[in-house]
Amino acid sequence: MRRLPSADPKAAPMLLTELFADPARRNVAVLATCQALFHCTQTMAIATTPLAAHAMLGADKTLATFPIFLTHLALMLTTLPAALLMGRIGRRPGFSLGALSGIAGGLVSFLAIWWQSFPMLCLGGMLQGAGAAFAWHYRFAATDMADADFKAKAISLVMAGGIVAGLIGPQTAKWAVDLFNPVMFAGVYLVTAVFALGMLLIMQLIKIPPPVTGVDGRGGRPMSVIMRQPAFIVAVLCSMIGYAVMTLVMSATPLAMLGCGFNFADSATVIQVHVLAMFVPSFFTGHLINRFGVKAILAAGALIEILCVIVNLSGITLWHFAIANLFVGLGWNFCYVGGTTLLTSVYKTEEKAKVQGTHDFLVYASTATAAGLSGTLQAQAGWTMVNMLALPALLLMLSGIGWLAMRERGQLARQA
Repeated sequence: MRRLPSADPKAAPMLLTELFADPARRNVAVLATCQALFHCTQTMAIATTPLAAHAMLGADKTLATFPIFLTHLALMLTTLPAALLMGRIGRRPGFSLGALSGIAGGLVSFLAIWWQSFPMLCLGGMLQGAGAAFAWHYRFAATDMADADFKAKAISLVMAGGIVAGLIGPQTAKWAVDLFNPVMFAGVYLVTAVFALGMLLIMQLIKIPPPVTGVDGRGGRPMSVIMRQPAFIVAVLCSMIGYAVMTLVMSATPLAMLGCGFNFADSATVIQVHVLAMFVPSFFTGHLINRFGVKAILAAGALIEILCVIVNLSGITLWHFAIANLFVGLGWNFCYVGGTTLLTSVYKTEEKAKVQGTHDFLVYASTATAAGLSGTLQAQAGWTMVNMLALPALLLMLSGIGWLAMRERGQLARQA
């Protein structure tokens, strides 16, 4: 009887050799691993930083989410320079620089906790944000050497690293929170530095050819013309609001849970549910867009985030926090993936760099604003106001989607 290939003791090493012999698939394996480590550091910081800042501040807790705001601000300010720099020096040096920034951010935040220095915690957040600006390009790098048939799968596989992070990151934070007891939270930031070091080492295995001279983003129509297109307006509006609402709610959640008597392990579990809801849908969101249309998925994303607000306003049990964060993570996925998909319909090839760069800059500006507001609102107005503020923005998103749909139906009617 013929032996199955899987029964051959040499089969697994041969398959592994074949995998790493394909440059595109090797790069995906490296990038997916680094993506998992990167999102581990992100989820650990999300679960820890508001509480660490809250413990440092005196009676006035208004600035509890200020370090998170600075993380998003640094991400916003670094995203374009990071893209341009990697266009000149290549992916591996750029990603290595981002990992070094992540290491520095983790170590500075560790010292901030050890010395109880709020300004240092803010600096650590900025360094982590600058490093994240590079890491968010992992999914784009996965397509650099992939053929047309493998590109979509390459992006999905790299984004799947976020699922791993959702499982590992919060659990690691729970383990590390008392690692240097009685200096609470210090161990979490030291572990983020170790994870960033792992990113730096693993990234050296990537093999992407040096950048070649190509379109520099200055060609095509002026941005003032492109930005007046209804599809551009709605794409950016959905990405901005979907991401900003998620950031607003997510940044305030650990503080709200602390005020309701929950401990760090409870809030880390809720963040874990949230992160899994963000990334698991990536495997089928594209299929849903192809089947139902991008506007339908964007509207669904807005409605799901409204469900998050309704759940948060209906109670303050652990289940309320967990279900609401599941909804806001899923809604973010539909809004962000849908907004990005809609954006691809508004530009020509020679306009790609400047349009995508403008989109990302505006999105991260909105998340920085939301992160800065969340702590102030939570401290001064309470959890109810944090959630109520999200409703007008989400209704504005739904109005924009409806406006675009009516314009497109009108154009079809005129053409008929």
